Formats: sequence, C-alpha cells, structure tokens
Amino acid sequence: MDTVLGPLLARCSFPPRGTPVVCAVSGGPDSMALLALATAAGCEVTAVHVDHGLRDASAHEADLVAAAARRFGARFETRAVHVGAGPDLEARARAARYAALGPDALTGHTADDQAETVLLNLVRGAGLDGIKGMSARNRPLIGLRRSETRALCASLGIDVVDDPSNADPRFRRNRIRHELLPLLDAIAERDVAAVIARQAALVADDVAYLDAASTAIDPTDARALARAPLPLARRAIRNWLRCSSDGEHHPPDAATVERVLAVARGEAGATDVGGGRWLTRSRGRLRLQVRSGNGG
Repeated sequence: MDTVLGPLLARCSFPPRGTPVVCAVSGGPDSMALLALATAAGCEVTAVHVDHGLRDASAHEADLVAAAARRFGARFETRAVHVGAGPDLEARARAARYAALGPDALTGHTADDQAETVLLNLVRGAGLDGIKGMSARNRPLIGLRRSETRALCASLGIDVVDDPSNADPRFRRNRIRHELLPLLDAIAERDVAAVIARQAALVADDVAYLDAASTAIDPTDARALARAPLPLARRAIRNWLRCSSDGEHHPPDAATVERVLAVARGEAGATDVGGGRWLTRSRGRLRLQVRSGNGG
C-alpha cells in the first residue's frame, strides 16, 4: 500500500502526524482518496458523511463511507441537513454541507476542481480574487488530479459512489467540466486544467501581497483612499465592505467599489453600497450607515 500512497502523499499538504482532522467524505473517489491518504499521513481522522436528503441513495453512500473508515482505522459520523427544493440548489446544498462539517474540515478538492472553479469565477466576473480560485487551506489534495484519485481508489479496491448529479447539465460547473474543458484541451492541444491550476497558485501569491499592502490604507480616510494606488484602494474598500456586512461576507461588486471611490474623491456626497447600507462622507471621513426601512 505504501508504494501506492507514498508518491501521492508527497504532493499533498496534510497536517503533522497525530493531528485530529475531520474529513468530508461523500463516498466519491476524491473524498475516499482523501480518507485513505489522511490516515496514511498519520492524522487522527473522523470521516463525516453529510446526508442532504436529496437522493434515496444516501444511506448506501453512508454505508460505503463507514466501511472505508473501518478499513483505514478512522472514526465515522453521519450528519443530516435539510435542503429544500428551489433555485440555487447546488449553492444551498454546499452551504448546508459546510455548516454541518465545520470550518476546519478537510475536503477532497483536486486540481481539476480548482480549474473548474477559476473558469466559473471568470464567467461570473469575479476579478483577481476569482482567478486565484480556492484556497489550498483545508484542501490537501489540491495538487492531485481527479484521474489520480480514481486510480488510487481502483488500486486499493475502494468501492466508490458516482453521484449522478455530477453529470446534470443544469449545473454550470458540470457543463464546464464536460463541455468547456474538453473543448479548451482540443483548442490548446494540451491539458488546460493543469495550466489553469498552476496559474491560480501564482495569482494567489499576488493576491496575498495586494491584501497585505492594502491593510496600510484606512478605508474610512477619504483623502488617503483617494490618493492611494487604485488597485490597493479598491482592495481596501472591498475588504472593508465585506467585513462589515452580515451573512456570508460577499465582496461588493465593481460598480459599488467605484461609487465609494467617487465619494472619497468628493465627486459624490453619498452612495448606496448594498445590504441596506448607505455610505456618507463628513469631515474627510467615510461612514457606513444602515438605512431605515422606508429608505430614509
């Protein structure tokens, strides 16, 4: 087994031996590979299967995960969440899953998932932060390929689940996976997912540098904000508005950031920044106010 797991472990980023970790294990090949590799890395693993209540096969999937956990000496838990019918099913199921798992759970995302995420963010218009893709934090398999996790499960004889929703064209990620990436491979005559994943890692370093540099700017100081280099000013505003918002702390869109800059420069006296909030300028300071229900 070491000859199979060792070369892959060398490209993973698990915490030190003996560290207690929660692994999100759906029963698919990526998460089953995560379970096998995490235990091989010497972590004290608890495999958690989340039942979204969306498919009748959930009990069978949980049984497969439980069996794999026993085989590799990991603890096992199953947690149920409720995801009702309606729009944005994929996003709501993901949010419910992460809430059930907790913020420090390890996931089985691979380099292929990273490439898909970058492309999704590009078509959404997510900017530089979108091009950096997912953080490597809590994603120890981000340097591996999906083909490698499947091959690992096959070589170890691990029974896995093929989620039929992964082929459903209603979900944009699936169309990127099954239609766009193969087309890009054909056009570029190379493995585009690997290229995108490498670029995401490089961009992540640039984003970290810009984030650090932007912390020197007080986003409530209108004069300092107006005089700062534009990329840093925009980032300072974005981080300020995101951290001051309720809910999931989504960053503001580009138009909102530009309106805040206009207020900082004295080109406007106030602006709506979304989330029921209003930004004003007084005596050189920018202030956020919660708007009343009547819009006053």
